[in-house]
Amino acid sequence: MTTALQPIPNVAWFHVDDPASAALDELAQRFHLHPLQIEDCRHRPQRAKGEEHDGYLFFVLKHLHYNNGLTFDDFDVFVGRGFLVTVGQGETPFLPKVQERLKQDQVGRVDRIFYYLLDELVDAYMPVLDDIAEETSDIEAQVLETPDPPMLRRIFILKRKLIEFRRISSSMREVVNGIIRREGGLMGDDLDPYFRDIYDHLVRTVDLIETYRDLLTGSLDIYLSAVANRTNEVMKVLTVYGTVALPLVVITGFFGMNLKLPWMESPYGAIYACGLMVFSMIGVLYYFKRKHWF
Repeated sequence: MTTALQPIPNVAWFHVDDPASAALDELAQRFHLHPLQIEDCRHRPQRAKGEEHDGYLFFVLKHLHYNNGLTFDDFDVFVGRGFLVTVGQGETPFLPKVQERLKQDQVGRVDRIFYYLLDELVDAYMPVLDDIAEETSDIEAQVLETPDPPMLRRIFILKRKLIEFRRISSSMREVVNGIIRREGGLMGDDLDPYFRDIYDHLVRTVDLIETYRDLLTGSLDIYLSAVANRTNEVMKVLTVYGTVALPLVVITGFFGMNLKLPWMESPYGAIYACGLMVFSMIGVLYYFKRKHWF
């Protein structure tokens, strides 16, 4: 039968890396965890939240994965009197960091373990924001030089990432805010400054996301302006060509009529007609130049 992991010996912290395993049912029966919260652990994704139940607290936290895309996994935590149950999906790379911090501090309190878990989860957000900041700066530098469809696609993909990032960060901020505003309970009052520090990190994360969204919106405006200017330049050139060709069309149409026309009997008629067309072209170009239209 599948059993839960115990990351720290002699500490009542149990970790389940497969929500569908029977180990979660065993822990639920042992610590009297509510069936609806066990269902939340198994039906992912859930929104980030914190709930207070008889004898324990239940949290849904968000673990960030950032490879080619931006994805969030649920990380569920039950904090009770003398026990801690965590539920993840597959590999959780931040757990060894938490184990190392606990070994250094020699602390077995479950509320401090929960603080370490939350701190590691939130700390993972900032490096991703740094990467997004670099990509935003790169877009700003290139949008004027290469306002093409791949650049537009890149802007919209990054904006979607930021929208999802803001939604998750805002919900995580509310979870931490609820922990700070609690009165008594299972969290020690000595941890309040530490939770406020995490809250400050999340507030800064949301502010930076808003800043990068504004910068991308500005880049999108620059892109649209550059495309519009390029279209105007093309239309301007085509208009000049069409206007220069207009006298030629009129002259050739006039001499193409089946009537008695000047220079029909003259051996130099073709030369005169060509000269008239050249003179009309030069006149149109001179007029455009005087008007500063090109």
